[in-house]
Amino acid sequence: MELISAGTKRRREKYKLELKSSLLWEVALGIAAITNESLIDTLDLSKEKRELIHQSLSKSMIEELEYVQKNNTWKTILQLLHQKDFENLSSFNDYVRSLSDEQLKNISIPYLGNEQEVLKRDLLNGSAKALQELQKRNHEHPFLPSYLEFITKVSCEELKSHLLVVMSGWYSAIIEPDKNKLEAILQRDMASKEKMLGSLEPEQFVEWATDGVKYLPEPSVYKVILIPHYIYRPWNVEADLEGVKVFYYAVSNESISSEDKFVPNKLLVQKYKALGDETRLRILKMIKEEPTSLQELTTELKLGKTTVHHHLKILKSARVVSQNSNKYSIDDSVLDHLPTDLKLFLERD
Repeated sequence: MELISAGTKRRREKYKLELKSSLLWEVALGIAAITNESLIDTLDLSKEKRELIHQSLSKSMIEELEYVQKNNTWKTILQLLHQKDFENLSSFNDYVRSLSDEQLKNISIPYLGNEQEVLKRDLLNGSAKALQELQKRNHEHPFLPSYLEFITKVSCEELKSHLLVVMSGWYSAIIEPDKNKLEAILQRDMASKEKMLGSLEPEQFVEWATDGVKYLPEPSVYKVILIPHYIYRPWNVEADLEGVKVFYYAVSNESISSEDKFVPNKLLVQKYKALGDETRLRILKMIKEEPTSLQELTTELKLGKTTVHHHLKILKSARVVSQNSNKYSIDDSVLDHLPTDLKLFLERD
């Protein structure tokens, strides 16, 4: 039976893209990374490099980082950085000093969704009941319940002093010695992303820039901001603002290896390696015709399940194949843009 529309056809949601870059984001994310005990061993940042960072910090700065770790004030810094485009650390510090207590606390509490905005206003007005309700609604979040309580109870004088000291201390000890190198990495990455901006649809661009994050349009989100970082590699960090989704994404390998223009993007290499095998090409041909299970592939190819699974793992790691339930299918967008990715690498100056 065919469907007859009884009203106007709703347009598919879309979002616009915006690229931003600043060493101040690198400061905030560096503070976040170094105080995240559960992830720190997974960072590209080696243990030796982490030890050098620790040695370069003063005793008082280490105490400030312990404060960050306890209260997640890295989130406060990110919230503040989204208020305007700061030219440098001094302009950020001046802005923090200029905020009233009410303004600082309002900015510090992140956007929690339209349905929780009334509770957020009540919380800012001192409602203990609103705090309890927000903590209940967000109880599965790893740090938000305790963060909300911290922001409501901390004195703004104490919070401001902490923010100014920890931002300035990290910038001076960690960013300043490598400032030119870090700026160059971020600028190269921004330049490569800007070059591709008009060549891909927003969803495809986000997936390409973040090395695999699939972000589909959702109601009330009209813009996606992409901000490159070096220190939190290989992780992407996600955040929500009102009407905006933010991805702090890891800079690409080629943005780091500027002295060697012949270094390709790691994912580009993975894709071509994945395609350079007869069995994997047969698998792609089979699942291109229709989504196929591991068992079906094993039977058709007359190979062991472990062998076929190994080939599928390589195809998945290269983002060529995706899995939904027990069926495998081709990600056509990855193959469609492979020639463009190769061309960008070959034409890179």
